[in-house]
Order: sequence, then C-alpha cells, then structure tokens
Amino acid sequence: MLEGMPANPAPNEPSSEGADSLAELLRASDDRQLLALLRSRPDLATPPPTDSSVLAARATVRSSIARACEDLDSLSLTVLEALVLLKADEGPVSLDRLTSFFGGEATRGELTSRIGPLRERALVWGPDEKIRTAATMRETVRAHPGGLGAELDGLSERRAHEVLAELDEEERGVVARLAGDSPVGRTEQAKPGAERPDTPIGRLLLRGLLIRRNGDTVELPRQLGLAARGDAPMGSVATAEPPLELDEHGQRRIDDTAAGEVLELNRHVELLLESWGQEPPDVLRSGGVGVRDVRELARELDVDEARAGLIVELATGAGLIDTSPDEEPRWVPTVQADVWLAASPEHRWALLAGSWLELPRLPGLIGSRDARDRLLGPLSEGLRRSSAPRDRRRVLELLDEQPGGWGFRREDDVAAVLAWRAPRRGGSMRDDLVRWTLREARALGVVALGGLSSAGRALLDEDESTAASVMASAIPDPVDHVLVQADLTVVAPGRLEPELAAELGLVADVESAGSATVYRVGESSIRRALDAGRSGEQLRELFERHSRTPVPQALNYLIDDTARRHGRLRAGAASSFLRCEDSVVLTEVLGKQKLTHLGLRRIAPTVLISPLPLEELVEELRGAGYSPVAESSDGGVLDLRGGPQRIKGRGRFGGARGEPAAPNRPDEQQLTERVRTVRAGDQAAATRGNTIAPERGRPSANATLELLREAARQSHDVWLGFVDAQGGATQRIVRPVSVGGGVLQGFDSTRGELGDFPLHRITSVAVVES
Repeated sequence: MLEGMPANPAPNEPSSEGADSLAELLRASDDRQLLALLRSRPDLATPPPTDSSVLAARATVRSSIARACEDLDSLSLTVLEALVLLKADEGPVSLDRLTSFFGGEATRGELTSRIGPLRERALVWGPDEKIRTAATMRETVRAHPGGLGAELDGLSERRAHEVLAELDEEERGVVARLAGDSPVGRTEQAKPGAERPDTPIGRLLLRGLLIRRNGDTVELPRQLGLAARGDAPMGSVATAEPPLELDEHGQRRIDDTAAGEVLELNRHVELLLESWGQEPPDVLRSGGVGVRDVRELARELDVDEARAGLIVELATGAGLIDTSPDEEPRWVPTVQADVWLAASPEHRWALLAGSWLELPRLPGLIGSRDARDRLLGPLSEGLRRSSAPRDRRRVLELLDEQPGGWGFRREDDVAAVLAWRAPRRGGSMRDDLVRWTLREARALGVVALGGLSSAGRALLDEDESTAASVMASAIPDPVDHVLVQADLTVVAPGRLEPELAAELGLVADVESAGSATVYRVGESSIRRALDAGRSGEQLRELFERHSRTPVPQALNYLIDDTARRHGRLRAGAASSFLRCEDSVVLTEVLGKQKLTHLGLRRIAPTVLISPLPLEELVEELRGAGYSPVAESSDGGVLDLRGGPQRIKGRGRFGGARGEPAAPNRPDEQQLTERVRTVRAGDQAAATRGNTIAPERGRPSANATLELLREAARQSHDVWLGFVDAQGGATQRIVRPVSVGGGVLQGFDSTRGELGDFPLHRITSVAVVES
C-alpha cells in the first residue's frame, strides 16, 4: 500500500499538494506497490506512463476514478464520501477525525480495512495522520455525499444547532425526514412567493432554512442535516453486506432439476434450427428479427416471446445461426448447427452455456425500448453490452460462494448483496441485471432451485469440456420405450434414444414437454410420416415394438385409414402430373370448381397434368381435402419437405457483425514492463538537470549520430527521449556502445540490460555529466 511521503523529494519535483504529492509518493513506493496499483487500475497502464508524474496525473482524472470506484463496496464508497465531506481534497484528514465522523456506526478497524485498499488504488494517499484524496473525487462521488445537502453560506455549525433547537415539532419532523437518505424534497411551495406560513415547509423557506433548487424542489442545508443527525454525522451506515437466506435442497436434486432444463433447452434450439432452416426470417434493416417472426417462433416452440428471444440469442451467440451473405440477408442456420445436432445432449448444452457466459449482449433487454423509443428485439444492435459477461460472472460467483446443495430463497436478496458489494456497477439496470442473469441461468440449467448446479460450477471454474462431463452424469440415460394411451397420446417417460425420438417426432406432435414428454398422434402427423416414406405397416410395428402398454385399436385404425387414402393420387412434374388408377377420382378432381386454377388437363384416363410446380399442386390438393403423395421419376415416394438451409457462419458471437471486443488488459509481464518504464522515466527526469548540450526539438540525423558516437567514445551516459513500439513516449538513461545501421546499441542503466534503440524513434538527446 502507498503509506507515506518520501523524506527527501527529488529536487526537480515540487512538494505541493494534490497530484504532485501523489507523484512524490508513487516515486517513493517500491515496484510491488506500483504493480499492485496498475493491477487494480489497469486503465492507468495504457498507454504506458512515462514517469510517476504522468501516472499520478492519470490516477486523479475523474473518469479513471469513477472506473476504479465501480468495484468498491458500500462501506468503501461511504468512506470516500466522508473524506469529501471532511474536505480531504483540500487538506489532510486524520483517521481519528474520520472515525469520529462516523459516530460509532463504523469502528476504527472497519475503516482501516477500507483505507488500505483505497490507498492501493491511489484513491487516497498519505499516512493515517494525513489522509488525502484527489480534488476530482468531489465530482465522482454521488451528488449528495453521505445523504447531505449543500452548505448554506453564513450558517455555522454552532448556529445550526441553535436553529434546530428553536424549531417547533412539525418543523423538526421535516428536517428529520430530509436528514435521512436524501436531503431533497418536492413541494409546491418551492416557488418564490408560494410559501405558506401555516405549514412547516413554508416557515422553513421563509426563514431561509431550506435551499430552493427549482420550482418544486427544496434541499436541506448540510449544516442542518449534520445537526439533526447528532452524534452520527454520516447517518446509518451499512458496514456489512446483507444476509443471503438459503434453503437446503441437496446437490442431487439441484442437478436433476438442472438436467431437465437442459433437455428442454436442447429441444427448443433444435426446433428453432429446424424452423429457420426451412423458412429463414429476414434481417431487419435496423438489424435483429422482426416482431412477427418472433411471435411465430414462440407459437412453434409453445413458449412466451421472452423465452423465444433468449433461445434465438443463445443459438446465434453459439454460432449456430448467422446472417446470410445475400443482398437481402436472412437469419440462417450455419454448418455448425449440423455438428451441434449430431452431438450428445451434454455437449450441446456446454456450447450454449459457454457461449452465454461470454455473450457480450443482454437478452433481458428484449421487449424494452432504447433512448429513441425504438423497440429492442432479439439480435438487435441495442442489446450489445461489452460488460455483460463480467456482470453474469458476478452473480454466479456469489452463488459459487454458497455451500453445495443450498439455494437462495429470493432473487431480491441476491440483488441486495451484490448492490452492497458494488453499488455503482450496472447503473440504473444494476438490480435488473441480477434478475435477468438468474432467469437465463435457470433456463440453461446453470442454476436450479436457487443454487448453482454441479455442471454450472464446473463451467464457471474450469472449462466447457469438464462441464459437459459433469452434466453427462446428471442427465438420465435414454429410454427405449413409450406408453401409448387410449386417447392417442404417447408418453415418453424420459429422454428417448435418438433413433426412437426421431421416429416418434415424425409420426407424432409434442403436446407437452418436461421430465416426461407427451406426444399426440393425429391424421396430419401420420401423413407426415407417410410423406417421409414410412408405410402403415412400419408405423404399426414402431408402436408395437416400443410401447410398454397395449397399442389401442383406435390407433391402428387411424394408421390404416390414413395409409389407405394416402398416395391414391400420384403427383409428378410435367411441370407436374397427377395420376390415379381410379379414373373416377380424377374425374372428381377435374369437376371441382375450386380447383380450376390448377390448370389440370386429362392426357389419359388415369393421368392429369398441370402447369403448376409439383410442390404447389400437392399443397393445393391437400387443401381441398385430398391426400396426394409426390412421386419421383422412378415411381417412388418423393419427400417434398426439402433439406434445411445452411451457411458457413462466422463463429461465436458473430464477430464479423462488429461485436465490441473486450478491452485488452495488460498481462502481468506487460504491467511489470510498465513499472520499469515509470522507473526509467523518474530516473531520467531526476538526471535531466545535470545534462549538457541538449538538443532542442526533433534532433537532426547528423547531430544525433555525432553526439551518440562521441558519447560512446567517451563512455558517457546520454538521456534519450524515445518512442517505443506501442507509440508511447518514454525517457531512458543509456550508455552507448555502438551506433550504426540506423540503430543505437547501448546499456540501459534504468533497466540493467543491453538494448537496441532505432534512431528514427529518438526524439531528443542530451549527454549526462558524470
């Protein structure tokens, strides 16, 4: 931590207050302390600071302080507010004075535990007797630090206590309310001349004891607020995070519940890929998916629109859907979708869950409106938030702290804990982010019954492959049987084997899903299976072989009746033709007035032809109540459903669509290099006063070469102004060894190593006297 001030500041460094004194303290700190500062505030390291003065100035910029405050808990922010109220930005404040300002609401030890990390972040500095903070801190804390209003000119602390004692009971009640969490109140009497002496607010305004802010807002002066609070100037202070109430469910139950959600999620994504593979929706001009397409998808999946939007975002984030490269682009499944469909349930889930964890978007905003009052739909540009992955991890990491098998009772408790830990993170959406994350995590099986599933914990702590292995142990083994009911419903008592699931999905429609999926068999579903080339005998055998209950006679009758009528009409391409062994049926079709638009013409007693495409002819005849089947050129059954569309895609998150990349945080090696650069700049700045023959401005090539060669011959150190490979200006003290080929080779005394310095990057040179 940055504890104190240097005993002897550098001669060229002014010992003034503010950023300059912070620069002195940084200069006197060791490398470990500087490294801790850059690690906790990585924005200070980019671009590389040239010396401690630059680092100090950068650390006191308002935007950087605001960024550093985002990770502070409620008590740490309250400490900063107290220092602002005590004017630590203008003069030093002792820890004893700070402790007394809390009036027993926080102990000295609790405050000390917060001052240390604040020093490490250079948000405060100086010893306990002289704690300082930046002048910009006043602009960074909330508008009313400590819940206190602005100071009223001419009102002393003593006079404020006297005034408070003179107020009547009603007036003291108004002051007490405004001395709570917020000093601002709304009243119709705020307008000049509207005060009513028969009301307590009116009397306070007439006496000048309330500050008018606008026509309907007043503010309690800080002095009166402090007087009303008495021995606790900072008011009520939360020194510890609120408790998180938990219920014990058992890890096995949590994992089983999560596994059920995973199977349902996989089914919905599979239906999405099937639907959009056949009829891809258009990409809106403003980006995203249209409201009508989302509603249609929700009907197909039998879910609400919020769930449908989440499914779309997950599939697209995982690279299973992308925009086609057409002039009028559409949302089309990618070739990665086929790989996903062929994968096991746990690996399907791992891809979706891993993509969600790093998804730089907020699906929870779907259905809301942006600043221009435009509706935000799935995949729209307005959902982008580069901080979304970090916010998700905060929620999940809190659940990860809880013992296994336990889950929270209320979402509001989770939001309250995270709000205490980082009140400034998330802005106005802070609590909504928590609720959205929990809702999405439940849909993904990462969270169940308020607790983190074993697979979710593995995903958070390790990798997708490990998480998939953990999830595999929770997903029940597939079953190879069903239960056929008398009402023509089929119950699957668990996850079906892939081959059985595919066949059953062909001959029946899902009526309800869950731990046990209910299918319903109907004429349309049987015809779908017959269209795909199945025979009635094969369908009866399917149910007889896999049903643990007797197959109802009504189901056999329905299969036989549908199969008997199915395919009596044979359609082909002429553009298309229609044939039937029973000429009476063709005569009936020709006589239908509503089928005249088909342009049918008899070319033989058992053959009709039409100019319409085969698909349209079959669809029109089915709409008229017939059951034709398409025929291939060899007389076999032709499946007209067509294969799903696929495009190449661009990987996770659709990177080519311009998703904001996460900022590149310097790694540990780069941070260490930044510290060395600061040290080099400090040494160069301290040595600069003893230089001779400095070159002004950009040195000429000849002058630079001559000066450097002479320094090499005389073994003199030189001060270099230098631009590094990243474009950052830096300063070095170098002893030249050789000059040639456009490169100065010399021993860098600030780094203790031999280095090469391209001459075209040297901006200034001066010889240092020995």
